Amino acid sequence: MILVDTGPFVALFDPQDALHARCKAVLKTIREPLYTTIPVLTEAFHMLSPGSYGADRLREFVLRGGVGVWFMEDTGIRRALALMKQYADHPMDLADASLIVAAEVLRTQKIFTIDRQDFVTYRIRRGHRYVPVEIIG
Repeated sequence: MILVDTGPFVALFDPQDALHARCKAVLKTIREPLYTTIPVLTEAFHMLSPGSYGADRLREFVLRGGVGVWFMEDTGIRRALALMKQYADHPMDLADASLIVAAEVLRTQKIFTIDRQDFVTYRIRRGHRYVPVEIIG
């Protein structure tokens, strides 16, 4: 399973994006199921502009099952808010925090992102250990 961040969605569904071709090529190599979170989708739709061609394409991708959506429960939201405080020096936004929480709950380390600078810093909690994110893309 691979979690998808905002950047690849924007690049994939906006043909004018500078990273469109790169993200499209990466997507073609992925053979694992894709998942994302509501905060990531919210951010992506905002960046693509409601009613735009890119937003329409992203909406179709979600509805066709191109990506599953993981929903945070109360515990997950509390963990995400704690992570945002922990990484306040970056700062970590809710979308990034939701992906780290999803990685912890869904037992994956793989995140498709173009935000390498932040995700190389973040760590995923595995019991008493913390493991790095495996950046895809």
